[in-house]
Amino acid sequence: MCDTFIALPSATRDSTLLFSKNSDREPDEAQAIVHVPHQIHAEANVRCTYISIPQVAETYECIISKPFQMRGAEMGVNEHGVVIGNEAVFTKVKFEKHNNGLTGMDMLRLALERCTSSREAIACITGLLTLYGQNACGGYKNKKFYYHNSFLIADPNEAWVLETAGKEWAIEKVKDIRSISNTLSISTQAEQLSSSAMDYAHSRGWWKENTAFNFQKAYSDWLYTTLGRASGRQACTTELSLRHAGKLDVNDCINILKTHNLPEDKFKPSKANTGSVCMHATSLLNPSSTTGSMVAKIRKSGPHTIWLTGTPHPCLSVYIPFFFGTNVLSELAVPGAQPDDSLWWKAELVHRWISKDYRKRKALLETKRQVLQHLFLEKEAALIRNSSSISELEQFSKDCLQEVLCAYSDWMKLIN
Repeated sequence: MCDTFIALPSATRDSTLLFSKNSDREPDEAQAIVHVPHQIHAEANVRCTYISIPQVAETYECIISKPFQMRGAEMGVNEHGVVIGNEAVFTKVKFEKHNNGLTGMDMLRLALERCTSSREAIACITGLLTLYGQNACGGYKNKKFYYHNSFLIADPNEAWVLETAGKEWAIEKVKDIRSISNTLSISTQAEQLSSSAMDYAHSRGWWKENTAFNFQKAYSDWLYTTLGRASGRQACTTELSLRHAGKLDVNDCINILKTHNLPEDKFKPSKANTGSVCMHATSLLNPSSTTGSMVAKIRKSGPHTIWLTGTPHPCLSVYIPFFFGTNVLSELAVPGAQPDDSLWWKAELVHRWISKDYRKRKALLETKRQVLQHLFLEKEAALIRNSSSISELEQFSKDCLQEVLCAYSDWMKLIN
């Protein structure tokens, strides 16, 4: 489960593009923030999750958030301001379960590494779909978790929704504000379809020729989509974004990503369900937790700011700013499969402790968390306003990361 939403410059306070996403995965699947440098490649192939495909000669600098054990990414940005997030979607197209295709996360990272615009990224992903398909397990410990993918894809100038079912796909151009979740959402408004999308649906009795073609209706699997409450979460992020239309800022996006299925004065992690945007796993019917979160601020001129938690549960996290052309992420330990000294695992252990008495224990760190977030947002705005150098932005990012690491070291003392 995941949620992703975007506000184009026409809908934001300072006419920048804001792209936000929660990555919901299995609760102990640590998520790593990784800096991928601009590279020239001599090797012929690149290894993805299950298969190898031909490598390109040159790939671009990226900042991504990814499950620790996978090459592919849940979300990220590249040096050209291309930003992508993906969603699991559940369709009528069946899987062979041979793991001979690409995961959505594979395709997302490949597009970031290879593309200079959102249109190039659409062409890249749809091309990969045609060549390799997505017959690939997307689970961690759950090896039966197969799904198709939707993508929200943007650059400084425009944004698109790309939704897939097997090798079929549809795209829709974004206007102002758009949200996607774990459901197909392109109905009859597709700007373009895969060449066989209509014929494939017709051959299986999912669409009648004498009716308007509706990609969502033709391909969506009702049961899994309904159980995941995806339409409710999509409506929630859309409605909350629209409340701030024309004045949306990073702090608004962070607050939306923290939203639960109950009012905060009544919320307990044990009462969470799949209607929560900030997700807390509770049962077989609600198996996912938000394991990482991002708000990307994409500017037509000036540096992009990529706000990433590097920790689970946005409601308990601090978003840290990162910038291209810096080396801060080399200092951040990549988490492993078991608790270790990484930021992600320190936060996970603190958050587990808080969850046992959520409101009381959250209050012990909430003031510090809010102060840090406010200071980071204020200082970033001032640095950008003053056209600060890359070295100044790098030092600021490094200081923010260190502040959060120190905070979690202090909070770890509460549970020992």
